[in-house]
Amino acid sequence: MASQNPNPQIHPAIASVEHGATVPIDVIASVARADPERIALAAACGTLSYAELDQRADRVAGWLRGMGVGPESLVGICMERSFDQLTLALGVWKAGGAYLPLDPSWPDGRLRMIVEEAACAVVIGRSEAAERLEGVETPVVALDWSILPTAEDRPAMPPSANALAYVIYTSGTTGRPKGVEVTHDNLAHLIAWHNDTFGITSEDRGSHLAGLGFDASVWEVWPYLVAGASVVLATDDVRTSDVRLKAWLIVQGVTVAFVPTALAQDLIRDDWASGAHLRYLLTGADRLLGRPRAGLPFALVNNYGPTECTVVATSATVPPEATEKGLPPIGYPIGATVIHILDATGQPVGSGEQGEIFIGGPQVARGYRHQPAMTAEKFVTIDGARFYRTGDLGSLRTDGQIAFHGRVDDQAKVRGHRVEPEETASVLRDHPAVRAGAVIAAPAADGGDMLVGYVVTGDNVTAEDLRDYLAQTLPDYMIPAAFVRMDELPLTPNGKLDKKALPEPSDDNALASAGFATAQTAAEERLVTILEAVLGRGNVGIDDNFFLLGGHSLLGTQVVLRSGEAFGIDLTLRDLFQAPTIRQLALRIEEIVMAMIEAMSDDEAQARAAG
Repeated sequence: MASQNPNPQIHPAIASVEHGATVPIDVIASVARADPERIALAAACGTLSYAELDQRADRVAGWLRGMGVGPESLVGICMERSFDQLTLALGVWKAGGAYLPLDPSWPDGRLRMIVEEAACAVVIGRSEAAERLEGVETPVVALDWSILPTAEDRPAMPPSANALAYVIYTSGTTGRPKGVEVTHDNLAHLIAWHNDTFGITSEDRGSHLAGLGFDASVWEVWPYLVAGASVVLATDDVRTSDVRLKAWLIVQGVTVAFVPTALAQDLIRDDWASGAHLRYLLTGADRLLGRPRAGLPFALVNNYGPTECTVVATSATVPPEATEKGLPPIGYPIGATVIHILDATGQPVGSGEQGEIFIGGPQVARGYRHQPAMTAEKFVTIDGARFYRTGDLGSLRTDGQIAFHGRVDDQAKVRGHRVEPEETASVLRDHPAVRAGAVIAAPAADGGDMLVGYVVTGDNVTAEDLRDYLAQTLPDYMIPAAFVRMDELPLTPNGKLDKKALPEPSDDNALASAGFATAQTAAEERLVTILEAVLGRGNVGIDDNFFLLGGHSLLGTQVVLRSGEAFGIDLTLRDLFQAPTIRQLALRIEEIVMAMIEAMSDDEAQARAAG
């Protein structure tokens, strides 16, 4: 929860700013006047002082006003992570408008779709932006500092609390992205909580590495500039590698960093030099599966919040792995946030019971841009207050923290059991040889789901090693039927696991089995064909255990029936349980056939041989 203690080290220029009413344009201008040479932005190309940032933003504001930008105008910014990109955003606010970040890494079609949907007053980008956005009705203008007016004397008009600050587009279930409208009041709540909770002062250095179309990029910038601190911009090669990112954080002297979950889980397993300046490693975007190792020089803070609730709704420090076991919770409600956990009828669930998470409070966004029906569906009124229904499952722990249980519609059903793939992944990642791991649900041959594990691991690890390890703590239905070896896990531009980019299991990518053996007899070859067809996969060795490959009683019945027909005998599930490998089952079938022949008369034996 947010601390109520005032921060004695806060920059003098903003010491008098009323908590909860922080407006970035006012505070940045105050810092620029009081300490003009203080570094606001830093990157590989150099630094930008508060005075330079403020003056450039004033020039942008005058330019935009000349194009008719004012209150509630939306300005698209199609630009890479840079001083210019952030200066434009600040200039839009000084002109009274709101900004829409457009990531240049997006495909042209997505950029055009969002610009058309958003109905921007203007889009500003580099020289190639106009070509990429050809065909849209919105004017597209290239930034050219040589033609911008000098900083005007006209002061910026502080936006009202309910004025639009920015719009972030997120993926929609309809296949079209939806724009979330966030106000300055929403943003002020985030800034006040962040700077209070993490004790941000003018001496801090925050990192800026989130994807530009990801709302965490807002969190990475404005709280620090409001505190008179510095924001350090990362290059793309840094933000995609945990090894390079760790070195960059140390060299740049970053004190507070937000890192997407997939990378943070690698960083908390590493050794860190005691001289690192990092105080807090903030993470979010995906479910956190691991806990930090003991002795790290920084605190790991797990955060949760949809874009519709201004980046963060719950947060808490994660104790080291030796202190507490199990999946880390998503924390306590931040600031004035209110969380309800309700069942399908809209009633509160009991402590420890699962229900849908509803979020209320000052950070709940306006709604979806130009989509009133969807806004009405997702932003609801409870006891006279406005809440956002997340579609996420949670439960309230006895300590007041909230445990996350996945999406309402994202659970798998394996052999009749409800399974959260992330729970299996959390155990998988604990294996000492697994560098990174993920588990997803895929269609199984019986019409249900099966689990598939994706691992970045050493060459000497086998599928049996992982299955044996998982079997120590998980029931058999939670053990993946297949494991795929990966060089690295694919991530979306927002740093989340890109499930759509994960390959289907195949003979080429399957993690090797221990002592993989191919069929040596005609009976074994027939059984390999049967088991691969029933399991819906290839690469089944004759020493692989059917039940450890994802087999179960329903699929076992198919194996028994098909094998019985193939060999002309009566098999039972008991036979398969006692002989779960192809080598063993072939021997069992041979025993049954020999027993049948011995019990036959000579004529019957000759007739069977002839058949």
